[in-house]
Amino acid sequence: MPLIPLRPLLEATRKHGFAQGAFNVNSVVQAQAVIEVHEMFRSAGIVQGADLANAFMGGRADFMKGTIEDKRRGARRIGEAVKKLAQDSPIPIVLHLDHGKDFESVKAAIAGGYTSVMIDGSPLPFDENVELTREVVKYAHARGVSVEGELGVLSGMEDDVFSEHSTYTNPLKAVEFFKKTGVDCLAISYGTKHGAVKGENVRLRKEIVIAVAENLKHEGIFGVLVSHGSSVVPQYIVEEINQLGGKISQAHGIPLDELKSVIKSGIGKINVDTDIRLAVTRNIREYFARNSSKKRNSVAEAVSTIWELMERNPEQFDPREYLTPIMEDFIVGEGKDFAGKGSVGDIRDILACVKSGVREVVGSLIVEFGAVGHAAQVEVVSLDEMANRYRCMPTC
Repeated sequence: MPLIPLRPLLEATRKHGFAQGAFNVNSVVQAQAVIEVHEMFRSAGIVQGADLANAFMGGRADFMKGTIEDKRRGARRIGEAVKKLAQDSPIPIVLHLDHGKDFESVKAAIAGGYTSVMIDGSPLPFDENVELTREVVKYAHARGVSVEGELGVLSGMEDDVFSEHSTYTNPLKAVEFFKKTGVDCLAISYGTKHGAVKGENVRLRKEIVIAVAENLKHEGIFGVLVSHGSSVVPQYIVEEINQLGGKISQAHGIPLDELKSVIKSGIGKINVDTDIRLAVTRNIREYFARNSSKKRNSVAEAVSTIWELMERNPEQFDPREYLTPIMEDFIVGEGKDFAGKGSVGDIRDILACVKSGVREVVGSLIVEFGAVGHAAQVEVVSLDEMANRYRCMPTC
């Protein structure tokens, strides 16, 4: 199937009462795993690349310093790959930009093939956030690309998105934001938190979700709410990492029952990143535990260097930080022996660890979020068709 914009999938979540997980990837091999699991469960899929993930996929190892050119290159890379994977897939797939930093980053993503984008103006004053988001909506909708905005501030850290304190979303302001910008969906702050350290026994402010959803319904406005910072941080994975030499402390996610309770209230898209990083890290640590000779193997120099990086920083669980010795292989997922740095078989084993970690997390959450079997209920709409529909919708 062709890639589709996010809007038809949002409409399906609203109509059929489920939530769609949006799973962050930093490489083609991860995107492939995400799509494979959705195919298995006959669920439409959202493959999500963060703004700085584009910089990483553009070849910038120090992705926190990624330039707009890095992002353009990375967006083209993942865009072309996911487009091809979607063409061969029986389910609808969306390629969504997470936390677009500015207008230029959004344009880079759209040019690279993203069919949905998020512009994060949440750090700005309300009126400036509205103005920026409205301009992005105008640009994206003209190309059939869906748009997610954000109102309210989540605490925690994810890439370059950081805040020490949360600012909960004002439901009345949220409705005003939809009216003034024309966004398709809105990320709100209601008690979730970026990163692995969210605190124990988190309780979500579901009354915020209910208030926004009910006010939107009263005003006759279509709008789906998005839950950021929603990894559940499975404790069994954290424990397994630490048993394998990692040192991850105070890691607690959003209780699954809390997340599931807000789906019927209006949350239709749930973002997950940390859980995937944790599962991949656990799998690679297991690989080295089972294959101790690979830790110090001159034949597979790149692979042994991965272990050295993990051993040097046992608190780290972001694969981008320790897979740099096979960065090109990780990004494109082909298992080539670049520059003679290691054996093809060993590198492919590492990539298999990556894929199995993604599958574990994504598969379990597809089930928990109620998305199983809904692929056929999502309308397959091209970007050109969606652009025509957007033109016929009431303007903000």
